[in-house]
Amino acid sequence: MRTYLRLNFSLLYWILLAPFRGEMFKFAPVFRQMVAIGVRAAPMVALTACSIGVTLAMQAAHSLQQLGAEVYVPDLVMVSLLREMGPVLIAVIVIGRSGSAVAAELGTMKVSEEIEALEVMAINPISYLIVPRFLAMMIMLPALTIIGDYIGVLGGWAVCRLALNFDTAGYILRAIQSADAWDLYSGMIKSVVFAWLIVTIACNAGLHVEGGAEGVGRATTSAVVQALLAMLVMNAILTAIFFFG
Repeated sequence: MRTYLRLNFSLLYWILLAPFRGEMFKFAPVFRQMVAIGVRAAPMVALTACSIGVTLAMQAAHSLQQLGAEVYVPDLVMVSLLREMGPVLIAVIVIGRSGSAVAAELGTMKVSEEIEALEVMAINPISYLIVPRFLAMMIMLPALTIIGDYIGVLGGWAVCRLALNFDTAGYILRAIQSADAWDLYSGMIKSVVFAWLIVTIACNAGLHVEGGAEGVGRATTSAVVQALLAMLVMNAILTAIFFFG
């Protein structure tokens, strides 16, 4: 825990204070990490979001048709995706794909003594390695969440249009009326918090690898498990604050 808190304080220093002291980090690595962390994960996120939207619509239609209330299917799909399913499931995908990759990459650099070589060359590892990954994750996870929400709603539309004979305009109008701006904002806040947890846990695990290649595997597994648990607990806390507080 002490090393994790120290990493967070170091990140805040290099992002918020160091630029005013002439110690500016480079932006090119940030864009490279945005591609590695976010852009390459987009197809998997899109497929997951579409399947979730389709599943939500089918499950809702099956239950609501028995009550003659299938008109509420767009409401359920829209609100569920914006508040919970979108941020949480996309964060799970990013943890499994990008979070594990960050931990493994940094762990490999640690066991091969590349991080020590940076320190010998008077290059701060936090500024050179961690800050670009942190900023890329903080940008790309909310962006992926927005894309996933849109595609999930599109998947729900496909079920409503093909199976329930919904009119497209009626589906869109019903979905928009069912949600308000706070539903979207709460999902975005969750995705930002999840991004912080995912990248800091993964980086902390990678920076403290011990034991060679076997240690890299253990650290990567530990990072994924810890990030999942932290994300799920934080989701419960944020949901309680946003909707029941």
